[in-house]
Amino acid sequence: LQQNFLNSSSCPEIQGFLHVKELGRKSWKKLYVCLRRSGLYCSTKGTSKEPRHLQLLADLEDSNIFSLIGGKKLYNAPAEYGFCIKPNRVRNETKELRLLCAEDEQSRTCWMTAFRLLKYGMLLYQNYRIPQQRKAMLPHFSTPVRSVSENSLVAMDFSGQIGRVIENPAEAQSAALEEGHAWRKRSTRMNILGSQSPLHPSTLSTVIHRTQHWFHGRISREESHRIIKQQGLVDGLFLLRDSQSNPKAFVLTLCHHQKIKHFQILPCEDDGQIFFSLDDGNTKFSDLIQLVEFYQLNKGVLPCKLKHHCIRVAL
Repeated sequence: LQQNFLNSSSCPEIQGFLHVKELGRKSWKKLYVCLRRSGLYCSTKGTSKEPRHLQLLADLEDSNIFSLIGGKKLYNAPAEYGFCIKPNRVRNETKELRLLCAEDEQSRTCWMTAFRLLKYGMLLYQNYRIPQQRKAMLPHFSTPVRSVSENSLVAMDFSGQIGRVIENPAEAQSAALEEGHAWRKRSTRMNILGSQSPLHPSTLSTVIHRTQHWFHGRISREESHRIIKQQGLVDGLFLLRDSQSNPKAFVLTLCHHQKIKHFQILPCEDDGQIFFSLDDGNTKFSDLIQLVEFYQLNKGVLPCKLKHHCIRVAL
């Protein structure tokens, strides 16, 4: 069980029965509930988890969770282990509070902890991983530091059948200059042929997005529809993928008002540097991670903000 949690590329789905208070009524219903990244859902048909049988109870992104004190007395809850999900837009009104009740304290703690981990866990994980990834890739774009003493190094000549140590300092310096010139010529030739050097700094911005959970690589338009429908048609649910029509472009697939829309992200060059944009160059980003982070905070030209990303392995 521990290895399943540590090695899994997806988040475990929390599911089970909860008592749910009907909005605007005093009655409670015992429903089969499942918690996913895209929100809290209840099944309208027994324990079925098919998308057509799942009804959204609360959106994780726009809500917070609290313990319910005196729920049995105030709201006629079936037990004292109640908790509520409060939308951020609601101030003092109790009409839109989603009231739930568990069978025991352990179950209530499990649901509340899972809710908070799904809401903030990925943000904490990415905030830790992104600096580590960039730090790990930086050595490839900078001069390597020698791990041994300079005094222990000697110049060698391998031009003949047998290698020999170059003892003459002038000859050693000349050999070093010649080797450096040969490397520069080789690098220039590779760039002219269109093959980027692995030491070229611009390659970082073109590959770093592939480490992100929201990037799905070379999947088709139909496959992106299937993934989003499988994880729930919730506003702001999104993924990024390679464009099938333009090998240099990417596509943002976004769900809004139960409809799936596609936005092409095109590369654009400015002063010799490559940027990415989905609004014809009006807003430019050096990599796709910056683009996603911007549209998570700003709607821009999109119909809504990016709220929930589809992970590669369906929940």
